[in-house]
Amino acid sequence: MSKVVEIRWHGRGGQGAKTASLLLADAAFNTGKYIQGFPEYGPERMGAPITAYNRISDEKITVHSNIYEPDYVVVVDETLLNSVDVTAGLKEDGAIIINTAKEPEEIRKKLKGYKGKVCTIDARTISIDCLKRYFPNTPMLAAVVKVSGIMDEEEFIKDMEESFAHKFASKPQVIEGNMQALKRALMEVKGL
Repeated sequence: MSKVVEIRWHGRGGQGAKTASLLLADAAFNTGKYIQGFPEYGPERMGAPITAYNRISDEKITVHSNIYEPDYVVVVDETLLNSVDVTAGLKEDGAIIINTAKEPEEIRKKLKGYKGKVCTIDARTISIDCLKRYFPNTPMLAAVVKVSGIMDEEEFIKDMEESFAHKFASKPQVIEGNMQALKRALMEVKGL
């Protein structure tokens, strides 16, 4: 990968889109990539729409702005399709990844004529099954790695296991569920 891969995340405050973008940046950095991971803030509050971004490259990144023409868009909350133009600027040779139980062709109807790849993943079910609570960011993080191919999946899993061991050192009981959610999400993305 010699070009810069740009990813835009859409979610709601409290769903972990910002955290997932930062975890993706950390994991890519640990594989030797140059990275950026940053949120765009406005008058955020729990449940309000938020945007976060990633740039990942094999070469030094010299651009320091928001991302207006992403290669990939990740939609953590399907309800945003009704209020946010999530496909704005999205390259047609990239993909959009949406947290929904619906099939990709069913969701395409809501994407304002976007002609590129549409991928879906039921992050709600995965999260509740594996974590016993609704934390969609963990499955969505794995889904973007699967769809984009920005890093080796085995390296990603190994890095996330180390990251979770550090992040959840005081509550190791949550590590196994998070790892299960990541592995399951890698297998359950639709539309590839």
